[in-house]
Amino acid sequence: MITTLRNAFKVKEIRQRVLFTFLMLVVIRVAAQLPAPGVNRDYFAAWFALQTGDAFNLFDAFTGGSFLNMSIIALNITPYITSSIIMQLLTIAIPKLEEMQKDGEDGRKKIASITRYVTVGLALIESAAMAIGFGRQGLLQEYTAFNIITVVLALTAGSAFLMWIGERITDKGIGNGISIVLTINIVSRMPQEIIGLFNQFVVGKDIAMGVVASIIIIAVIVLMIVLVVFLNDGVRKIPVQYAKKVQGRKLVGGNSTNIPLKVNTAGVIPVIFASSIMQFPVIICSLLGVTGGTGFWGKVLKGLSSSNWCKPSEPIYSIGLIVYILLLVFFAYFYTSVTFNPLEIADNMKRQGGFIPGIRPGKPTSEYLSRILNYVIFIGAFGLMIVSVVPFIFNGVFGASVSFGGTSLIIVVSVIIETLKQVESLMLVRNYKGFLND
Repeated sequence: MITTLRNAFKVKEIRQRVLFTFLMLVVIRVAAQLPAPGVNRDYFAAWFALQTGDAFNLFDAFTGGSFLNMSIIALNITPYITSSIIMQLLTIAIPKLEEMQKDGEDGRKKIASITRYVTVGLALIESAAMAIGFGRQGLLQEYTAFNIITVVLALTAGSAFLMWIGERITDKGIGNGISIVLTINIVSRMPQEIIGLFNQFVVGKDIAMGVVASIIIIAVIVLMIVLVVFLNDGVRKIPVQYAKKVQGRKLVGGNSTNIPLKVNTAGVIPVIFASSIMQFPVIICSLLGVTGGTGFWGKVLKGLSSSNWCKPSEPIYSIGLIVYILLLVFFAYFYTSVTFNPLEIADNMKRQGGFIPGIRPGKPTSEYLSRILNYVIFIGAFGLMIVSVVPFIFNGVFGASVSFGGTSLIIVVSVIIETLKQVESLMLVRNYKGFLND
């Protein structure tokens, strides 16, 4: 990785792209410190500190602390992420959108345009809910219609601005812009939380306990990163052979290739979906000022909050963790079934004269792909389960609450790997151009 980066900086085009990306990220971090107009930031910080659950922790991690600061980009790119997921699901449900997706570059541009409008709509809804819900409780310095409209417009504009920056990074910078923005938000919180871990488990302890705690913390973080790397790079290759055929007077074909099935076929989507479903009721109740009390519904809300899972003193709430795991596995299979169609692949192979050695073309090939895919998805879901659950265990047993575990770690490692691959691709293209010019 270091060698790749060193060689990349020797190339002027790549160096300019990296510099542009860096400048855009600086703009984002500066904007994260600018307060939204008419907002009482002290109130919101005090309110956030009183929250016993973790419903907003993941949201704040995704926004890089701008949500806690109630800055002009408090919503950050979360509306865009939500709208992208919605559009992916609607593409399967609505035939017209599915046709657009298959219509090449023009179709993808139309879907991207629709995604932008959906993003702005979601940002308006979310900012209005925050301005009205929190405004009544003291978020706004003066709870007036003018202040509400001002905050809504400011937060919506901030979200749209970040979406624009993300697209500019994609065009003129390095990597996928939206993913880069999300990654820098998460990374910006990591040093503070790692320092918090060491202050909690190392500082003030005797030397032996401090050393053991340090080794455990570092080992757990490293092992989780290694597991995420294996999940992202792990591939099950299915060999495909193409039959020879005569074209004119030539015999063509007969080459072999493979179908690469990624172990983590659904990426981080199952974790995001499962976390969102578990946290949605808690967030709505928090916005409405409903705590649930000590009755049945109060226990249900506590069970939905991951901060109450794996606690030896209250094992009943760990039922929420079981529900979370089931949701994670379900969405791993569901999302893969939406994005990967074994029947379509089998039909395409058959039309092109391809076949899997030992498997007949057509339906047997489709059934074979489905069977292999189910095994691969299970392995990927199990890996995601480990990465996601380990932070909950440490949080429940030791009280080590961090936001860079699970979902955040998967996103960061995945984006870094994909960005390095793009850098290597740019270097390869440049070498080809240089060879052709010579």
